[in-house]
Amino acid sequence: MRSESSLQSSRVNTMTSALTTPVLKPTAVRNVLNVVLGDILFKAWYPSFYSEELVGREVERLFVCQWCFKYSKEILPFLAHVKLCTAKDQEPPGRLIYRKEPYSIHEVDGEDYKACSFSRSASPLMVSDNLWQLFTQNLSLFAKLFLDNKSVFFDVTSFNYYLLVQHSSPDNSSSSPSRPRIIGFFSKEKMSWDNNNVACILVFPPWQRKGLGKILMGVSYELSRREGRIGGPEKPLSDLGRKGYLRFWEVRVARSILSMKNKSNATLGEIAESCWMLIDDVILALKEMEIVAVRKKGDRSAVVSKVKIREWASVKGVDMTPPIDEDCFVDEWIPEMPDVEE
Repeated sequence: MRSESSLQSSRVNTMTSALTTPVLKPTAVRNVLNVVLGDILFKAWYPSFYSEELVGREVERLFVCQWCFKYSKEILPFLAHVKLCTAKDQEPPGRLIYRKEPYSIHEVDGEDYKACSFSRSASPLMVSDNLWQLFTQNLSLFAKLFLDNKSVFFDVTSFNYYLLVQHSSPDNSSSSPSRPRIIGFFSKEKMSWDNNNVACILVFPPWQRKGLGKILMGVSYELSRREGRIGGPEKPLSDLGRKGYLRFWEVRVARSILSMKNKSNATLGEIAESCWMLIDDVILALKEMEIVAVRKKGDRSAVVSKVKIREWASVKGVDMTPPIDEDCFVDEWIPEMPDVEE
């Protein structure tokens, strides 16, 4: 391992900013201006609920362990932690449920990684017997730096977390083996009375604009299918989230309609059931695609032509390949349904 001084100069001071998303206007003053995740520096977008006793009212750089998401505002404690953190030599927490190189999805139960006895003034970099203590809380705090309209609850026990893990560079540009790295996630309530299949979803900024959000969305709808519940993301969506979901819904609806063999027409309900999507989300996607026509004769009902869909896909340059492979889920994995007290 390099010396602390060389690490400080090569990994921090000469880092290239990885912020590739449009500049977003925060709704409140940011308490963290920049994040150092492992050896990557990028800007924070929004304030998070980090304890003022630990990070202060405003910190120029917050150093976050890329393996366990513990954090520090000081570089020397951070470097000492990274050197000792055993998480880097282990698989990510939780249960492997999906793997298709170079990515996998791990399911983490917030109940298993909740906060134990914890002092708000104690260092979050403490090495304890419980390696993953506070993992989901620290992950949520980190995610809030890039999510405007989501709240972080310190009781994470009512949520499951689905981690997007990268195992190697997609272009295989490096011959040396790389450790699995968490690059995004979505969370989901264990019991949602609105059948939400996503509470919050985020691909970390350095890995955005690579189509990885589609993997997380695809897994969330596969959750809905395996649970037998038509659902969708928690509303309202942020502007960025709405754009991402609209693109995903459009392709999902188009793929579903084109797959309907020997069927000249389909109702909105049939399309929604085929996609495991809410009817309102199907309607929103069809309106955005601008492919709905009105039958000229008869009841003047709305119709969608497969020819129009193919034209839309060609003009937009849409890749109709499903974002996930159902055969890559592990051991016929089925999500556990929470018990409901009568």
